[in-house]
Amino acid sequence: MLACLLVQVAQAVNKGAEHIENKSVEQKIEKHTEFVVENGKTIVLSTTMQNPKPIMFNKRAYQWVAHPSDTTKKIVILAIPYHTKPSIIALESGAKVEVVQGNYKKESIQVSQSKAKPNPKNQERIKRERDEANAIYSNYSQERLWDSAFVLPMQSKITSSYGNARVFNGEIRSYHSGTDFRAAIGTKIFASNRGKVVIAKERFLAGGSVVLDHGEGVFSMYYHCSEIKVKVGDIVEKGTLVALSGATGRVSGPHLHFGILVRGAQVDPLDFIAQVNGLFASN
Repeated sequence: MLACLLVQVAQAVNKGAEHIENKSVEQKIEKHTEFVVENGKTIVLSTTMQNPKPIMFNKRAYQWVAHPSDTTKKIVILAIPYHTKPSIIALESGAKVEVVQGNYKKESIQVSQSKAKPNPKNQERIKRERDEANAIYSNYSQERLWDSAFVLPMQSKITSSYGNARVFNGEIRSYHSGTDFRAAIGTKIFASNRGKVVIAKERFLAGGSVVLDHGEGVFSMYYHCSEIKVKVGDIVEKGTLVALSGATGRVSGPHLHFGILVRGAQVDPLDFIAQVNGLFASN
């Protein structure tokens, strides 16, 4: 008889980004139970099964890994890509996870024309930097480097949320793949958790960039920095100073763009933190 599947449900409470409070409820998934998650969000499932089968989603196999605070369970982190169409994910227990369309907004941003419509030379640079990053993201550390709850990289007001359609100079160009924090040039940026520095350089769109590999396919991103304080290969602890905020890359003003990527999917970082931190709050 199959053991019980459990889902970790957590909610972020953001008061001016001063802190994130986690409220966690662990629920038993009975057969035919259905859970709902928006595109661009994260759902963390846990199980007491000894050898659960990988979950197949988006043409990828998501393996179950050790629970960070409960040795009797295994977890799987499902990151739902932003462009995922409404769909159903079937679980081994017979339960289902339904993916629905999130209610994301639209925002207009004025940037220099050279950033809004890069010339052929810069387009080639963008492609080269994107390919380089994708190669790094596909070769993540198999070891889990994060060892505790995640934290925000700074305490500041959120000026732009994840998922908003980005209208640059009157034309929709992309969606917002992270969360922006108000930050004057030179504001300190801290590592959200323990990880390995895999990108630390200036890039055309992201500007001064730091990316940390936290293991098991989880990365955190810190963009538009004015100064980088770490180098590729460094292992940094949670709360380590990694950079200073700036106005580099494609921006309309100084701020920090903070992102989370899981197995190639850029998801809402505040939601990700709430879901993962719930694993610690419930034990």
